[in-house]
Amino acid sequence: MSEPAPERTMAVGPRSTATPSGNVPGQVRTFLYRDGLRERETDTVQEAHREVAADPGLMVWVEMKAPNSTQLTELARTLGLPALALEDAIVAHQRPKAETYGDVLYLVLRPAEYDEVYERIGVGEVHLFASENVAVTIGHTEHIDLENVRQRVESEPRILRQGTLAVVHGVLDAVVDAYAPAVSALQQDIDELETQVFDGDPQATGRVYRLTREVILLQRAVDPLGPVLQELMASPEHSGPDRPDRPRTHGPDPDRVLLHHHMRDVADHVTAAREHVDGFRQLLEDIMSVNNSLIDQDRNEAMKKISSWGGILVVPALIASFYGMNNAPEDAVHWVFSWPVTLVIMVLSAVALYGVFRRYDWL
Repeated sequence: MSEPAPERTMAVGPRSTATPSGNVPGQVRTFLYRDGLRERETDTVQEAHREVAADPGLMVWVEMKAPNSTQLTELARTLGLPALALEDAIVAHQRPKAETYGDVLYLVLRPAEYDEVYERIGVGEVHLFASENVAVTIGHTEHIDLENVRQRVESEPRILRQGTLAVVHGVLDAVVDAYAPAVSALQQDIDELETQVFDGDPQATGRVYRLTREVILLQRAVDPLGPVLQELMASPEHSGPDRPDRPRTHGPDPDRVLLHHHMRDVADHVTAAREHVDGFRQLLEDIMSVNNSLIDQDRNEAMKKISSWGGILVVPALIASFYGMNNAPEDAVHWVFSWPVTLVIMVLSAVALYGVFRRYDWL
């Protein structure tokens, strides 16, 4: 693998001497490709655009990390990106979607990563523009490294020969692959939560709500990808445009067929992730229901014990209250065996009630 080239800047002028990094805010790099192979990295987007305009056999890939609005506006002006999509890219915080503006495909994806220590889902955002020979990837996230994505795509020249659709597949594949560790970690935490609930852990209730919130966040990132991929697979204009530098052949292009199979594989992974996440949502609802039932059961057991002891104490209290009455018979009060008999009755009644409550499992 070749050494990473120095960071490029949007402005026309000398190249930046900053050290390249996968997570440098505002970093912009521009690459030219021919027939699936990278030719070189240009100093500016404007230079790459001039090269592509003069040579239709080239493809340009612009890679941006957390760009500001000025950079995006200049990029759109140079490459002719649609204004409505540009607004979404600047504002960010979009739901996953696929939109077509003329011959430009605009994708919004939400990569996710699960922090097992704090049990939190971190969701980022990736925007992608793809036309016949121009691809732009914009990362507003730390959960996926677009530089690594580009290197993975470059490692398969046969796929990259298909042009910008290969970039679309590469980014989709990386985003969807990132869901698998999150799904696996959530599954493990939910399994632990089930044990907590049945062990009567008082911390289980808060954990149920916390994990439910994180599953909903992941669900919002994953669920819309199903329709997005269906739209991409069914859209003829994005099933692999004919490049002007590529001769037409009889029968299906084997490289295009291979890319189609790869896209189908991504769609299958999305379906699996959606099914897992939907299952997590239902499972957590069931766990919450069971947890509430167990809490109610414990509360009922406590109330039974309180009521039982109250019943045991009330009979001696009633007997004792007889002696506090102003109209209590003098003979009964002053009888020599009055107190011993009364105490025996109080004790026997309390013991009898205790036995009854024990028999019916109230104590």
